[in-house]
Amino acid sequence: MKALFKAYLPYLSGYKLQFLLAIFGMVAVAVGTAGSAQIIKPVMDDIFIAGDEDMLTKIPFLLVAVFALKGIGQYLQTYYMSYVGLDVVRRLRDELVGHLIHQDMAFFQTMHSGEILSRITNDIARIQMVVTEIIPNVLREILTIIALTGYVIYESPKLAFYFLVIMPLALYPLSRLAKKMKRYSRLSQEHTASMTGRLSEIFSNIEVIKSNSTQALESEKFAVENQKVFKYLLKQIKVNALTSPLMEILGAVAIGVVIYIGGKEVISKEMTVGAFFAFSAALFMLYTPIKRLSRLYNKAQDAVVADKRMRELLAQRPEVRSGKIALAEPIESILFDHVSLVYEDSPALEDINMHLNKGDWVALVGDSGAGKSSFVNLLVRFYDPSSGSIQINGIDMAEIEIGSLHRKIAYVTQRIYIFNDTVGNNVAYGEPYDEERVIEALRKAHAVEFVDKLEAGIDTMLTEGGNNLSGGQRQRIALARALYKEPDVLILDEATSALDNKSEVLIQKALKALKNEMITITVAHRLSTIEDADRIYVFEAGKIICEGTHNSLLEGCEAYRKLAKVNRVF
Repeated sequence: MKALFKAYLPYLSGYKLQFLLAIFGMVAVAVGTAGSAQIIKPVMDDIFIAGDEDMLTKIPFLLVAVFALKGIGQYLQTYYMSYVGLDVVRRLRDELVGHLIHQDMAFFQTMHSGEILSRITNDIARIQMVVTEIIPNVLREILTIIALTGYVIYESPKLAFYFLVIMPLALYPLSRLAKKMKRYSRLSQEHTASMTGRLSEIFSNIEVIKSNSTQALESEKFAVENQKVFKYLLKQIKVNALTSPLMEILGAVAIGVVIYIGGKEVISKEMTVGAFFAFSAALFMLYTPIKRLSRLYNKAQDAVVADKRMRELLAQRPEVRSGKIALAEPIESILFDHVSLVYEDSPALEDINMHLNKGDWVALVGDSGAGKSSFVNLLVRFYDPSSGSIQINGIDMAEIEIGSLHRKIAYVTQRIYIFNDTVGNNVAYGEPYDEERVIEALRKAHAVEFVDKLEAGIDTMLTEGGNNLSGGQRQRIALARALYKEPDVLILDEATSALDNKSEVLIQKALKALKNEMITITVAHRLSTIEDADRIYVFEAGKIICEGTHNSLLEGCEAYRKLAKVNRVF
């Protein structure tokens, strides 16, 4: 709990006014609580026993004033600490997403998206409780305990001694319960992340699930994860529920002892009835914040685990780091010099040498897993080479600022990404919006014809993943996005595979017309699309085993002939 305060109290420094108002509210609650106990003494001694009418007229106003002070204090504390808490969580969520989005691709390939989503949503919600509830309530309860403890000691040090000796006996069992709470909290959060991951997987693959009629299987898998979450949440509730009875029993013992000894003092006239009732009321009031503190301590264990899980993500550091040289000039040349890549102890590329110049159109072919995608991933700096170097315009790629590199490269992946936005904003993604450029890019990608037929043209809102478009239409939007950038390097990874033959031929013609303005790299499985490429590189087991034109490879490369035979291009 100390670690939580240490981690999140510094966040409050940016909210000094709001925090001061909240502290004022906490003090008002503490003073109002102690004051409400003090009022009982004159009510008993002066009004009921002494019959003081003057006091009778004053007490109702004092009572209203005390509870008004307490109510106003409660409002100030709740509102301002909620404001601070919500804003701190907003900042934390922004910080976490901003941090994660800059991680390496390897991070996203090894960590399940559902796990990441769970930590950003569920864990952060638990941390919100630290700032909005735990910190302010702990401070308020401590202030209330201090005020009431001071009052009961002032009224009767002897009686206060018995209560204050018995209540600390609760610390040992409470600490044991807190350890259990922390363990169950960790397990519940881990399984909540697994459940979120399962949900993400279900909805991402809904077409496969429905086409195979495996809804029952997926529902069963989800039910298993859901049951685990239920199990550990119930264990948390069980541990938390034990806190109250424990405090109730110890509180009853302490108050019982005080009533017995205090009653004897009243009988022997050592203490007035009003003083005893005021003391007893304060004691009952003192018991409440102590019980609340024990519950808050248990709740804090949940937040401790969530905070640890969030800190694990914030501690992640990307291995691929941006250089400092901004790439201002157009890319004229790319050199792969004895480049190798080892991924998870397995060689993905070995001794790759390639020299590309502006105007070149090269194609990468080979069986799945041959190393084509690894080559492209190095070029866009998703990874760094394990050995060798990649040079852009003679500059080592590791020294180039990544943002400036990506602004000059357009990458159309095999998996098409469409954002929940307008057609125009999808095409201009990451670049300043220019309607004329959008229309020109759509024209080059042969997408104008179908876009014009949409309800609002380029202003038509596309659904998540572009589900209101066909596969071919999505591919043409992705091509238009790449062409909108007016890139120096265009990478096409099976970028026309979903197009009909006529559209594919038209787009190939458009790309050939732009050929001299850029370096074009095509990853292809259909050899018919790259027959006219300047050079074709044949990949096998992470190596380039052949290179040349289509015709020269048919004559001199056995592996290429096999690919061509499968594709039936000769």
